[in-house]
Amino acid sequence: MDVLDGLTAEFSGVVKVDRGDETVFEKAYGLAHRGYGVENTVDTRFAIGSGTKGLTALAVVSLVVDGVLQLETSARQWLREDLPLVDDGVTVEQLLAHTSGIGDYYDEHGPEQEHPPRPPYELITTEDYVPVLGRPTQYPPGERFKYNNGAFAVLALIAERASGIPFADLVRTRVTEPAGMTDTAFLRSDELPARTATGYVSDTRTNVFSLPAVGTGDGGIYSTAPDFSAFWKALYAGEIVPAEWVSRMTAVVTADAGTTEGDGYGLGFWLPANGDTVMLEGYDAGVSFRSVHRPVDGLTHTVVSNTAEGAWPLTRWLSQYFLTKP
Repeated sequence: MDVLDGLTAEFSGVVKVDRGDETVFEKAYGLAHRGYGVENTVDTRFAIGSGTKGLTALAVVSLVVDGVLQLETSARQWLREDLPLVDDGVTVEQLLAHTSGIGDYYDEHGPEQEHPPRPPYELITTEDYVPVLGRPTQYPPGERFKYNNGAFAVLALIAERASGIPFADLVRTRVTEPAGMTDTAFLRSDELPARTATGYVSDTRTNVFSLPAVGTGDGGIYSTAPDFSAFWKALYAGEIVPAEWVSRMTAVVTADAGTTEGDGYGLGFWLPANGDTVMLEGYDAGVSFRSVHRPVDGLTHTVVSNTAEGAWPLTRWLSQYFLTKP
């Protein structure tokens, strides 16, 4: 796709387009590590920010399928005495749908954007997040939609306590392994392994002080473009949760979730306004990611970058080029 050349002149990341089992296009651009001149490859791992939320939602719903939780379960049941500012009426379903009204610990458009709520090295385990999650309620549970990172951090806490399994292990065993996502994991940002991109907030400054050392339910997992090709296939094959739950999670709960494109939202998944695709995306300091899937024909395009703005021009163009065609 030569037309991409004009959009990739300064792009650092990976673009991958599939239609079912056919790879239509895949290419890596730029550097995974600028100081050492390490180039990105198609299978380089990148942080995907809030793309993590879809995996969190699936881990939680898998516990619902097994009867460990219910969508109607009160958050208070598992928070116990912690986070007293969370309304006692908040349910698991409202947390999944961003309609809980709980106070958000990390406002992506506020002063926290490039600074975690505690020093990064103090945010390692799910329980480490408890001291930063208790914020005043914003509105009554179920009243309306407002995108909320804290809701998914609370979901990770609930899932971990209810299952007795560390959250990262829960996501691995219930989501990434069944999906064949062999390169997807919660990694420490200060000890990234080989074949993993460092995020950049300027030409030379990395994001190591801008994000928690280890992510949780709202963001921070690392993945690859090929892993998301595998993810969408496995999801719609019912290999992560049963097909009826996939349908429920990707059904519209909020028709207009306040995006400039008028996208809707389900339970952990964005639902673009075109009505025939499902999307996960993430944005953070040194992170941009979007993966869009059209179930009817298996068309998927994934763009992931180790800068905060890199993915957006490409993913918008891909949506216009591919998703306007039958």
